[in-house]
Amino acid sequence: TAKLYPMSSSIGELLKSATESLAANHISDSPKLDAELLLAEAIKRDRTWLFTWPERHPNKAEIVQFESYLARRLAGEPIAYILQRREFWGLELECNESTLIPRPETELLIETALNLQLPDAAKILDLGTGTGAIALALASERPQWQVSAVDNFPEVIDLAKRNAANLGLNSVSWHTGSWFEPIAPNQNFDLIISNPPYVESDSPWLDQGDVRFEPRSALTAGVDGMDDLNLITQQSTQYLQQGGYLMFEHGYNQSTSVENTLRNSGYQSIQSFKDLSGLPRVTLALKG
Repeated sequence: TAKLYPMSSSIGELLKSATESLAANHISDSPKLDAELLLAEAIKRDRTWLFTWPERHPNKAEIVQFESYLARRLAGEPIAYILQRREFWGLELECNESTLIPRPETELLIETALNLQLPDAAKILDLGTGTGAIALALASERPQWQVSAVDNFPEVIDLAKRNAANLGLNSVSWHTGSWFEPIAPNQNFDLIISNPPYVESDSPWLDQGDVRFEPRSALTAGVDGMDDLNLITQQSTQYLQQGGYLMFEHGYNQSTSVENTLRNSGYQSIQSFKDLSGLPRVTLALKG
């Protein structure tokens, strides 16, 4: 638990002590950054202000607020849920416990999509949109694209819509339902993109770190983690133009299974892309 700080503590003292607590408890890969983000939030300033005024003394209410945030972080709660936001592709997104926290490796989907030769007014479908991260990143980069996004949970779609409104990205159309369910059968897209659940249901990773606080439904997909990837692959051919692309994020150990499923569904020109750690993370395929 977070210790109670003297009410006379300075910014510098609070940061040093909190960083040491987080490091000693092996809570985070970045204990110093976590301490800074939580203190900046508690005193309603940005991190730069902390570095500029380390000798300043927060008031009692601010210190109590900081202690409360720190206790939650020490219990393992993700920073994005405590702060209720996370940055993705330079966009600040509201986050909550109803859906996954956007992760840096998912930006590889955005990079890959932006490099495709798509029509000027391309029609894009984002399946399992969560916070809206993928749909909104694409809409921010290609305002002329027609982006549609689907999620199975109404409260998640509400969150994504709030993010769209906060960012002034009002061109995305939002749909509630399971995968292709809310999409009209006569709609054809130039790109279907997804970061679906792909973790094995008994994975030991589910008991570690931030993931413990995230909804299982947004993480797991059957014994081998392939249930949703297989379903999307099989159903997507009905919703893609000839020459359209299907692309998704998957587990580092799933690229062979993903390629086999794509090939069996008639996809061509299958390519795999590696994430920042050098692991195969995104697969792209062409409907021939």
